[in-house]
Amino acid sequence: MNVIIAGDFAPRARLAQQIEEEKFNEIFQNQLIEIIDSADYSIVNLEAPITEKDYKPITKCGPNLACTEGVVDALKFAKFSAVTLANNHILDYGAEGVRKTMSCCLDGGLDVVGVGENLKEAGKILYVKRKGKILAVINCCEHEFSIATDSAAGANPLNPIAQFYKIKEAKEKADFVLVIVHGGHEHFQLPSPRMQETYRFFVDTGADAVVNHHQHCYSGYEFYKEKPIFYGLGNFCFDWDGIPKKMWTEGYFVEIKFDKEISFNLYPYCQYGEVASVSLLPPEFFTDTLEYLNRIIKTEELLKESIETYYKKSMNSIAMSLEPICNRYVKGLQYRGFLPRMVNKKWIPILSNVVMCESHRDKLSYYLGAKLNK
Repeated sequence: MNVIIAGDFAPRARLAQQIEEEKFNEIFQNQLIEIIDSADYSIVNLEAPITEKDYKPITKCGPNLACTEGVVDALKFAKFSAVTLANNHILDYGAEGVRKTMSCCLDGGLDVVGVGENLKEAGKILYVKRKGKILAVINCCEHEFSIATDSAAGANPLNPIAQFYKIKEAKEKADFVLVIVHGGHEHFQLPSPRMQETYRFFVDTGADAVVNHHQHCYSGYEFYKEKPIFYGLGNFCFDWDGIPKKMWTEGYFVEIKFDKEISFNLYPYCQYGEVASVSLLPPEFFTDTLEYLNRIIKTEELLKESIETYYKKSMNSIAMSLEPICNRYVKGLQYRGFLPRMVNKKWIPILSNVVMCESHRDKLSYYLGAKLNK
């Protein structure tokens, strides 16, 4: 069974206009469509809910993304079979947006996985039968303004304990198990040690392949116990205002061949040009970069060193996010050192205890959730 998995598809800016005008042939070139169509099954991450004009955005950090029903026609034009919906934007317009997205995709002939009316429904496994074999697809995402609860619609959360039981359940019913996760550090091309440990744990539990997206840039991959783990596919088609960084515009989708031995093909592409589009690049385009990233991923010391360097560079922005005053002018003065920081040495032990202790973090999560949903 050959399965294609692609990264984030976010119909905004020029891409939204092209979809509205049904200029699908501008977005997807024929060669790309032929490759997707040749697979037994193909999956893409839909990074925005389908909404109506009267839907209201939720309170969150970052942009609230949305798209129209035309996105289903666009993805069907590209020959995709299914969409993963466990991502940090699927709840941007509340439960109505989740329901609308699910119904439009299903009515339009796209399978969905990773969301539901509640936590139990969101965690359901998608089973696909092709060529006499059954593939189980499990989709989840990190906790970022989109997670379902016992009584509210949303996305299936990344929870290694829950995924352990789901993988075990899937192994009893399917020939192969694919886990697709939406997570990682944005604009950083390597996994954290936590990500690597978690995704390897999924393989230890029984997953035959693990695929990650979200970071807006591609990452490397590794074979762990003869099973592939892809740590970042990059944006599939995520148009942005202005001229984005090169990292934003490049990515690859992967074709995994599920058999007695798991193998794969990578298809590099560029997703930004005079129009919003996905244009294939030569197969060897990322070879040197991927070899470099893979070498770090396989070497514990190098990965730890790389992530610590990244964290050190991020310390000032993280510190600013903890400041209680949200006025951007005040934050700008604090960032440049013209005003004192509210989060000082006396605050650090208190914050550390609340965030790092599991039990205290549970209470903090409940408190913040209650305030956010008021």
